[in-house]
Amino acid sequence: MSVCSEQFEVRTKGKGTYEISDQVQDIVKRSAVATGTVTVFVQHTSSSLIIMENAAPAARRDLEEFFERLVPEDADYEHDDEGPDDSTSHIRMALTRTSEVIPIADSQMQLGAWQGIFLFEHRRAAHTRKIVVMVIGE
Repeated sequence: MSVCSEQFEVRTKGKGTYEISDQVQDIVKRSAVATGTVTVFVQHTSSSLIIMENAAPAARRDLEEFFERLVPEDADYEHDDEGPDDSTSHIRMALTRTSEVIPIADSQMQLGAWQGIFLFEHRRAAHTRKIVVMVIGE
């Protein structure tokens, strides 16, 4: 059994989805794990991770617009220490995920043909997000 842990950063330009599949796959390759799992974790409470359509950007835009309607910034939230998108970013994170686990076979993540791993930034301002990747297997 082998365990490999690495971190990397994603610089965002504000709200939206940012694909990180290639960075994660590079870590899987460096780990030399042929069969196992990779766990991807974002160390923040105002962004999240999703596995989403990676071929048609319109699918991600639809998701982003849906979240704008589902958790609008102009609602009456108590927590607004960092501005009007403060509570909304935390709620959106809670409705999605902070980690994803993907199986590995033949040293490749077993994502579907149209799947990608994305950081989902919920804040309007640019941020630098820390991602932790843990590869476990043989």
